[in-house]
Amino acid sequence: MKTMLIRASMLTMFVAGINFISAQDVSTSMRDYLAPEKSSRNVFEDPKVESPEFDGIKVSVGGDFALQFQAIDHETKAPSLGVRPGTTTPNQLNDMGKDFNLPTANLDLNAYLYKGLKMHLRTYLSARHHHEAWVKGGYIQVDNLDFIKEGFAADIMKYARVKIGMDEINYGDTHFRRSDNASAINNPFVGNYIMDSFTTEAFGEGYVFYKNFIGVVGVSNGKLDQTAVKTTLQYSPTVYGKIGYDKQIDQDLRVRLTGSYLQTNGDNTARLYNGDRAGSRYYFVLLTENDEMGEANFTTGRFNPGFKNVKAFQVNPFVKYQGLEFFGVYEYVTGLKGTAATRGNYTQLGGELLYRLGGQEQFYLGARYNSVTGKDNDTAAERKIDRLNLGGGWFMTKNVLAKVEYVNQKYNDDAVWGATSALRGGKFNGVMFEATIGF
Repeated sequence: MKTMLIRASMLTMFVAGINFISAQDVSTSMRDYLAPEKSSRNVFEDPKVESPEFDGIKVSVGGDFALQFQAIDHETKAPSLGVRPGTTTPNQLNDMGKDFNLPTANLDLNAYLYKGLKMHLRTYLSARHHHEAWVKGGYIQVDNLDFIKEGFAADIMKYARVKIGMDEINYGDTHFRRSDNASAINNPFVGNYIMDSFTTEAFGEGYVFYKNFIGVVGVSNGKLDQTAVKTTLQYSPTVYGKIGYDKQIDQDLRVRLTGSYLQTNGDNTARLYNGDRAGSRYYFVLLTENDEMGEANFTTGRFNPGFKNVKAFQVNPFVKYQGLEFFGVYEYVTGLKGTAATRGNYTQLGGELLYRLGGQEQFYLGARYNSVTGKDNDTAAERKIDRLNLGGGWFMTKNVLAKVEYVNQKYNDDAVWGATSALRGGKFNGVMFEATIGF
C-alpha cells in the first residue's frame, strides 16, 4: 500500500508539470538540496548563502543504498547465561558466521518551493528494523521571506534561518557524520557512536549565521511516536541549542568548534539515544539463543542510558589541515528525574583521525576511538564500554564509496550488566566491509 502511494504521488507530480532536475544540476539550480555524495563530506549545517531566484517549483529525487559484509566474532566472560526456556540446557551465544547483511535503502524527495524555501522528505525503503517502506521524516527550511512580500525582512533573513518539521533535531555534530540507515557516505566508518545521539521529533529551530559564528535555538515536543491522545504521562517540550565557530582559515586549514545543550522535560523517557528506528550496523553481536533476533533486537553494539528528564551537553572540535582531519566528541548526559539515588550520569568520549590522499582525496585511512563510562545512579556500579575502529575507504566515484574497517568493542566485567547478560565482560571484534551509494 505504501509503495502504491509513493508511485501515485510521483505520477501526480509529473502530471502537474513540476520541473524535475537531476542531482548533478542541483548545486547550481537548487542550492538548498545537498546531495549525499563526496562533496557533502564535512558539511554540517547548510551554508547560509544567497538563495537562487525562483522560476518554478523544482523537485529532485535522490536515494541511498548500503550493503555490508560482516565477519565478526563475539565472546563473553559472564559466569552464566542462564538456561534455555523449559529445559536444563545452558543458554549460549549465537554462533556468528561470515556473510552479508540485508541491504538498506532510502528515498529522498527535495523540493524548491519558492525563493529560499526548501522542503525535504526521507523514506526508508528497507531497514534493519523494518523491511517495509516507511517515512523517516521531513522539514521545511526558510532562508528568505519573499513569499510574504519581495524583500520582506531581508536585513534579518540575510543572517537568519527557520526550520520546522518532523525530522532529526540539530543537537551536536555527530548526527551530520553518522549513517542514517542507507545514507552512509558521510560516515568514514561503518558504525555510529556507542551513544548515538539521534532522534526524530516534531520541532522548530531558529538559526543565526554571522560571519563565522552560528547559533541555534530549538524546541521539540519530545515524542518519537506522535499522537494527540492523552496518557498518564505528562509530556513537556524539549529545549536545545548550539553555538559554534567555523572558519576556513586559509586554503589548507579549516577549524570548527561547537557546543550543544539539550534538556527534556515531563515524564516520558528521553529518546535522544534510542530515537533511531533503522538499526545499528553490528548485527546480532552479543545476543544469545534466548534473545530475540531480527527486527526485534536492532540496536546491538549501542548503549542507551534510558534516563528521563535528560540534560545533555556535547562539544565537537573539527580541524582539517590539508589531508589530515580530526573530529572529536565530548558528551555528558545526566538524568534529572528523582533523587540522587535514582539518577545517574554518563560520559562519552570520541576521536577520529583521518588522512585523505589522492589527487582528489578519493582515498582515506583512519582510526576512531570511542568510550562510554558512567553509572545508572550514585550507588550503582560503573559501566564501561570501549570501541576501536581502524579502517579506510575509496570514493570510486563521487557517489560510490567502498569502506573496510576492523572493530573491537569491549564491556567491563561487572554484574551491573545483569546476572545472566552476555554484555558482562562481553567483547566483539572482526572485519566489516561496506559499499554505499548516494545521489
